[in-house]
Amino acid sequence: MEVQETRVQTDRVLTIPNLLSMARLVGVPIFLWLVLWPVFGGPKNDGWAIVVLMLSGVSDYLDGKLARRWGQVSRLGQLLDPAADRLYIVSTLVGLTWREILPWWLTALLVAREAFVGVVLLRLNRAGYGPLNVSFLGKAATFNLMYAFPLLLLGVGEGWVHQVAKVVSWAFIWWGTTLYWWAGALYAVQARQILQAERSAAV
Repeated sequence: MEVQETRVQTDRVLTIPNLLSMARLVGVPIFLWLVLWPVFGGPKNDGWAIVVLMLSGVSDYLDGKLARRWGQVSRLGQLLDPAADRLYIVSTLVGLTWREILPWWLTALLVAREAFVGVVLLRLNRAGYGPLNVSFLGKAATFNLMYAFPLLLLGVGEGWVHQVAKVVSWAFIWWGTTLYWWAGALYAVQARQILQAERSAAV
């Protein structure tokens, strides 16, 4: 399998795609605060938490698309985009599991995938390689999870709207979790190919 790499096209930091990724990072603590406020005796702000998640999903789609279209692919953007994705997923898992909306076993499954990819990244880093580009499969997995979580949050309550949201959210969750692990496995395969090629070249 050939490793696809998007060439860095600019060293600029203040580009529209990078600003979108930075804004997404700023939204992480805001979302976590909104979703956990009821746990600490504050008002329930699930509606605003859903809005933050939806905006993060839109910006996640736009930053990469705009970077490629406008020739603004940068090394910073290649680092910020997956970092924002992972932080949103982790913060959402923490918030929804703490609220007992998400079962702990699903959280453990997704956290295990993050740990698995973290080990692969560490191995690449020790060999002198940076993180690989986010694959289409990985973005599809993130897309599913980022739309599953707000729907799951919307599913808290009674009534047909909440029930429909809950059913649809679990469909997204299962697809997203499967694709998330699949993308992680392919990431490991790509990393192994790179390291094997390096060892072969050194012989």
